[in-house]
Amino acid sequence: MERTIRDIIQNQQPVTAPAGMSVQEAAQIMKLRRVGAMLVVEHGFLVGIFTERDALNRVVAEARDAAATTLGDVMTANPRTLSPDASFTSALEIMHEGRFRHVPVAENGRPIGMISVRDAMGPELESFVYEILHQEQMSQVLA
Repeated sequence: MERTIRDIIQNQQPVTAPAGMSVQEAAQIMKLRRVGAMLVVEHGFLVGIFTERDALNRVVAEARDAAATTLGDVMTANPRTLSPDASFTSALEIMHEGRFRHVPVAENGRPIGMISVRDAMGPELESFVYEILHQEQMSQVLA
């Protein structure tokens, strides 16, 4: 039987932040927690996701001040989400179609976890895919 998203995230403590948090503070939390994305939450509801890609493309590439820029300014608002009862295959399809590495899991608009490529791949393959995506992003930034 195929795993559900709920099975995968059952022991997860999602990393969340308010939209008013600075990018600098968010990046420090992401480094400390060793995650590539955090859920942006207001009044208990998911309003966005902030990822390494957002930091690179919307902060660094645009020469914004990370201490003065808020997550609300640069997050991906209203991201696609997964139901905790969805299959893991559906998560992989969403990640592949959207070229996402992270997909929030929400129930009635409230975030309960995050699915990432890490959930699907072994560490060696994950590292390889991350490096390829990083190279593509850098070539886009430098183009």
